[in-house]
Amino acid sequence: MERFFKSIPKSIEARTSSTSNASTIAQKKSRVEFDPSDIIADPGLRKPIEEYDTGIRDQVRREYLLMGPCQPVGHNFPRKQQGKDLRSFKEVWFQKFDWLEYSVEKDAAYCFYCYLFKQSRGDKLGIDAFTKTGFCNWKKAMEVFTEHVGGVNSNHNNARRHCEDFKNQRQSVSHIFSSHNREMEIAYRARVTAVLRVVRFLMLQGLTFRGHDESSSSTNRGNFLEMLNWYGTEVESVGRVINENAPGNNQMTSPQIQKELVRACAEETTRAIIDEIGDSHFSILLDESRDKSIKEQMAVIVRFVNKQGQVIERFLAVEHVADTSVSSLKTALDGLFTRCGLSISRLRGQGYDGASNMKGQFNGLKTLILNENPFAFYVHCFAHQLQLVVVSVAKGILAISDLFNYVTMIVNIVGAS
Repeated sequence: MERFFKSIPKSIEARTSSTSNASTIAQKKSRVEFDPSDIIADPGLRKPIEEYDTGIRDQVRREYLLMGPCQPVGHNFPRKQQGKDLRSFKEVWFQKFDWLEYSVEKDAAYCFYCYLFKQSRGDKLGIDAFTKTGFCNWKKAMEVFTEHVGGVNSNHNNARRHCEDFKNQRQSVSHIFSSHNREMEIAYRARVTAVLRVVRFLMLQGLTFRGHDESSSSTNRGNFLEMLNWYGTEVESVGRVINENAPGNNQMTSPQIQKELVRACAEETTRAIIDEIGDSHFSILLDESRDKSIKEQMAVIVRFVNKQGQVIERFLAVEHVADTSVSSLKTALDGLFTRCGLSISRLRGQGYDGASNMKGQFNGLKTLILNENPFAFYVHCFAHQLQLVVVSVAKGILAISDLFNYVTMIVNIVGAS
């Protein structure tokens, strides 16, 4: 994805415009940190917005607005008996109601605006049915959707106006305080551009950002700060807007800002991959592993044929899962597909290792996907097959087998000492 790093995404600059000026104040008021894993695409599984700490509530709203409403186009909506007929959610409703969301997990409809900006008081349709419990009476769907929107001063329309004001950064208090004159705005733009260029380079090269000692007296403050300082000494226009020449609450160098920029770049890269896939069929490769912090992570790779007829593999995401059970893996995969706008109906292949939770004939992840899409053929991962061959050959040669046994014992002894 090198072509992505050759230009600075404007969307990243928009994300940072309010975060940078308010970060110092927010840190003083609350020590609660924003956790990206709290952002869940499926509206039926989300935590209510009022349960978030007030210090990060606006950041949560911003992330959901960037992601947009959950509208799984191409999903096979289940039919259920309602009255005398079998009824289901209709995909065409997304075109008529832009606020409408659908929960794959609960087979229910929700309101995107009311979830983010609902008022504390109001009618039941605006507070509970479309934000907490979900609406699923498809027989009266159009009637209830229209009633939910209501008049000009309805709860839904008030929530929509709050959403529009929130997205308009120039109406925010932080922007008003940071834009007293045109010169400050130009300086801010130059500063965020310089920081983004440093972030772009470090990410492209796969380098770490932070150092062990980032104090002013340190001889090596880490790649990010050292490269930004070098950039300022080489380019005079950059040197005039960073470090001591920048406001104390708008340095754009805090770890929080760095993480925000990296996540924004990751989302832009993911969006570029999804656009590259388009409407093509694709396959997935999955594997789960435990990271340094003892958290289970599921790596997802997509494989597809581009418009030039070339077979392309892209690393799509690393999803945190509660455990390695089949249900947890399937839920995480469904959430990723929903968030990325991918449909399981276009899946034509799946490749895993030989673990029972992955390729199990009756309850494995492979079987659950085949139950939904019989065309998603399973192929045992060739890399894992090669690993099994290498292990088998190594065990058959005494010298190699002894080597690995001794290395294992040495590592265990050193690790336990």
